[in-house]
Amino acid sequence: MTILPPTSAICPPRCNACGLRKTGAFMPVKTEELQFIETFRTGISQVAGGTTILHEQKPNGKLFTLYSGWAFRYKTLSDGRRQILNFLLPGDFIGLQQKFADGAMHGIEAVTDVNLCVFPRDGLWELFRQHPSLGYDITWLAAREEGMVDDHLITAGRRNATERVAMLLMHLFRRLERLGMANGGLIEFPINQQHIADALGLSLVHTNKTLRRLRQLGLHEIDNGKLRLLNTRALERIADFYDTPPPQVPLL
Repeated sequence: MTILPPTSAICPPRCNACGLRKTGAFMPVKTEELQFIETFRTGISQVAGGTTILHEQKPNGKLFTLYSGWAFRYKTLSDGRRQILNFLLPGDFIGLQQKFADGAMHGIEAVTDVNLCVFPRDGLWELFRQHPSLGYDITWLAAREEGMVDDHLITAGRRNATERVAMLLMHLFRRLERLGMANGGLIEFPINQQHIADALGLSLVHTNKTLRRLRQLGLHEIDNGKLRLLNTRALERIADFYDTPPPQVPLL
């Protein structure tokens, strides 16, 4: 499988030059569908790491496909406590939930520098009318997102700290592996322990202790922004997480 461009890769001006489509991780589309996607896209955006892409409860009117980099979707409580709902990786379609509310139902923040393809929210009806197969793809992506939320709910409600951390490491590794962004057991891993704590509902201290325990067991190493999994089978057993992602997924 072709390795994706580096994190700083910029969206190409033409959709037929898309580096994501060349990986083989995404479903092919017909020529007329690709032309419509290119027409539907209103621009590209580069966002620096640490910058908010979507603000909670504020109208935005835009949808995005994450072309390169890492981001996360989150909600915050009135006292500032944050729950990371999921991490966003290249190919993910962003912002669909705000279609059904006056403002964004969540926030989105860039972890690294990211590049985004930008689409108008009010153009979805035209997409469904002209290309029902693309409309089905969006429905499929929404269902996939719901499935991930189900997995995270099980993690928060039933897995202990060790199982939670093992699950997150395996979940992110498998997603990146499908994209061709894993070299053996090594992946880029720009998130820090606070991100992990906010995603798993753990304290920062508990997260640190759990990561250290798994490292001492010889299951993983995190160093200089990279994660190396040393025993994926053991991590899968600990997490009771055996992901079998589809060979190809839709890409808008």
